Amino acid sequence: MNKAIKTYSFIMPGEFEKQKSVWIVWPHNKNDWPGLFNNIPETIANIISKLSNSQKVNLIIRKQENKNEILKLLKIKRFKKSNVKFYKIDTDRIWIRDSGPIYVKNQNTGKKTILNFEFNGWSKYQNFKKDNKIPSQICKLTKIKKVKPYINYHKKQYFPVLEGGAFDVNGKGSILLTKECLLSKKQERNPGLNKKHYQILFGKYLGIKNFIWLNKGIKGDDTHGHIDDISRFVNKNTIMTCLETNNKEKNYKILNENLKILKRARDINGEKFKIIKIPMPKVKYINEVRVPASYLNFFIGNKVVLLPTYNDKKDIKVLKIFKRFFNNRKIITIDCSKLVWGFGAVHCMTQQEPDI
Repeated sequence: MNKAIKTYSFIMPGEFEKQKSVWIVWPHNKNDWPGLFNNIPETIANIISKLSNSQKVNLIIRKQENKNEILKLLKIKRFKKSNVKFYKIDTDRIWIRDSGPIYVKNQNTGKKTILNFEFNGWSKYQNFKKDNKIPSQICKLTKIKKVKPYINYHKKQYFPVLEGGAFDVNGKGSILLTKECLLSKKQERNPGLNKKHYQILFGKYLGIKNFIWLNKGIKGDDTHGHIDDISRFVNKNTIMTCLETNNKEKNYKILNENLKILKRARDINGEKFKIIKIPMPKVKYINEVRVPASYLNFFIGNKVVLLPTYNDKKDIKVLKIFKRFFNNRKIITIDCSKLVWGFGAVHCMTQQEPDI
């Protein structure tokens, strides 16, 4: 815990806290799923339907999109129409966890605020300019005030790139992140920024006092180390983390090192976190390309948890673990064996709006 970090008036609630709605983008970029795109709209429609039965869903479609065709598919999946609201915003991809708004509470006013971080396609892809405008567009359409986070760097205001999948919070001052994503030179989002800069940033805008830096993410992750594939807060004092059981697999050492860090970690009160171990599915390849199949890319809704599955023999074991822990929410499995060809799963394509 870094007691020197000054916290400001913002705090980000945990995903497991009450939500007002969830944002989802309708798929259209066929290049993200070469040869498999025709399967993706049905998967997304299924996710929207499962969420809409218990909470509000904000569905983003492109301005030229045929809304009636989408509605037909949603009806087949038995969605709750009164809980789905359409918004017309042009996008590059569906991964709104990373490009979308980060909602925080202004503790001085009690009001909801959107943090509008920069997005640059994970420092990997060139087509990101539409996605970078998503938070601003949502601010205009929903009339929620936005703040553009910055830090002072070389005597100037610097507006950093930051993706929602790069960090996970417990709503009580603690954060999970990885050195690989934020501090390495590969796919470097913010050249020159170091650990201290990030801790000042998170302290200032997310109300973070306690930083849990894991080392690396899983192999096959094109974001280069996102936390939401490896370790997640499921309540204020419990962390789910994935482990590889095959000691010959590349993720074995990586994930065991992360577990050791988590075991040493403490919350802001100096208490240990409860740790729930989640096995990794068998390494998955599509067209001879390794993809980031992980059960940790789940989404926690108000009354349901959407758990990604991969037609793997460990699916049932993980489902049982989730049912034991989330005994007040229904666990709904989502077959992500094709969705993950876009290098993301359920968490990557959702972004919650907290009920503030």
